[in-house]
Amino acid sequence: MMWRTLIRAIRGKGLNVSPDSSTYDMDRLTVFGLFAVTAMLVTYSLEKRSPWFVLAFSGACALGSAYGFLQGAWPFGVIEAVWACVAFRRYWYIDR
Repeated sequence: MMWRTLIRAIRGKGLNVSPDSSTYDMDRLTVFGLFAVTAMLVTYSLEKRSPWFVLAFSGACALGSAYGFLQGAWPFGVIEAVWACVAFRRYWYIDR
């Protein structure tokens, strides 16, 4: 059921669901946030394999920061922006 909801949200066909329903209501911003956080988790777990994953983690943190600001949670956006800078600095100084 969640995959159908996810696909409907990506296509822009939101669901009108009553509050007591057990189905999920996702909009495009929620899907973007889910993608950003999933990308952060995956790239962080693969960082030791290649410096490119450190760079990808930095980009994923930047996406997470954008999501935080877009949804109105500016403290989350600031923290993720800091993490993006820290990860980029780590990438920059790997093997240099």
